[in-house]
Amino acid sequence: MATLSERADRLEHELALALEERVPIRSPIYRSGERDPRADDHEIDRAVRAGRKLLMGPDPRLPPMPDKPTLVDFFRLRFGNTQHLLQSARLARINGHEEKVILACLLHDISVTGFISSDHGYWGAQMVEPYVDEEVSWAIRAHQVLRFFPDPSVGYAYPEAYIRFFGEDFEPEPYVREAYARMKDHRYYMTGRLITLNDIYAFDADVHAELDDFVDIIGRHFRQPEEGLGLDHSPASHIWRTIMWPTRAL
Repeated sequence: MATLSERADRLEHELALALEERVPIRSPIYRSGERDPRADDHEIDRAVRAGRKLLMGPDPRLPPMPDKPTLVDFFRLRFGNTQHLLQSARLARINGHEEKVILACLLHDISVTGFISSDHGYWGAQMVEPYVDEEVSWAIRAHQVLRFFPDPSVGYAYPEAYIRFFGEDFEPEPYVREAYARMKDHRYYMTGRLITLNDIYAFDADVHAELDDFVDIIGRHFRQPEEGLGLDHSPASHIWRTIMWPTRAL
């Protein structure tokens, strides 16, 4: 006989499968790597032929967002594991950096934890550009490039973790090297470099940073739109809406 806990687990699994049936659509980029996204039969076509409805609102599997969501709401309700971001911001604060640098460290991998990993510095900068100082968004964009290039003048070496992650023979793509040639003499170069200096290339299991410790900095340096993040019609609103409603069909 199944225990009460086992029956509850089975019921939860069945409910999850039922919800998956109600959320049949995944974008090609979501599926890319799992199967060939060029397949002739689009998931929408198969769902319609099967008589299924397409989800065009909030996903019932996700916690509901407030009517006017804030950056803090996205941290709490939509982003994945944010300890990397919080630990990086914590380290920047311990090292005595100004609040704009702390905010840049808090947001530097915001794309990875909330949206997409590839070219995450560029995506992350685009996400926050309407809401932060130019220096902060530039530094977030640049850190993706700068992390591959040592700077002995500030004690930054190529991360040993990258050798484990990518192999000893890894070479950054030409566009990365070209971007570095432009960025290394930029007036905000050091802000971007400070992100790499306060990056955490592996989680510290002995540290647990809290978002509450940075809410005041967010309030002073992140321009929260009155309508709600994602509902303010900025050039980045569509990204925030995608994170808010990630399984919406269209």
